Amino acid sequence: QVQLVESGGGLVQAGGSLRLSCAASGGTLSSYTMGWFRQAPGKEHEFVAAITRSAGGTYYPDSVKGRFTISRDNAKNTVHLQMNSLKPEDTAVYYCAARRAIYYSTYYNGYDFWGQGTQVTVSS
Repeated sequence: QVQLVESGGGLVQAGGSLRLSCAASGGTLSSYTMGWFRQAPGKEHEFVAAITRSAGGTYYPDSVKGRFTISRDNAKNTVHLQMNSLKPEDTAVYYCAARRAIYYSTYYNGYDFWGQGTQVTVSS
């Protein structure tokens, strides 16, 4: 089974940018639909972005559309989340997730493998 490790989180001022990375091992990333979720303290996991196996399709909720961009490099077994124009409400732990199914999902339970998360804090 695939193992996922996120990196790139940190503290940034509002309006700034961060680029998260998710490195996969133990499996071929091109076999998985990939997603990013986030969880703020006291809240449920929130869908942030998804990308199909071939990167032919990307999906975002309205809360991040136009600010976040998901991409993948199957040759390097990595997925990235470029986050621009960050807001304090983007503060959360961000998780990378892998899904065996072909189609993306916006549901937490729709993914089969998860990373340990990386903290993103946006100060006002």
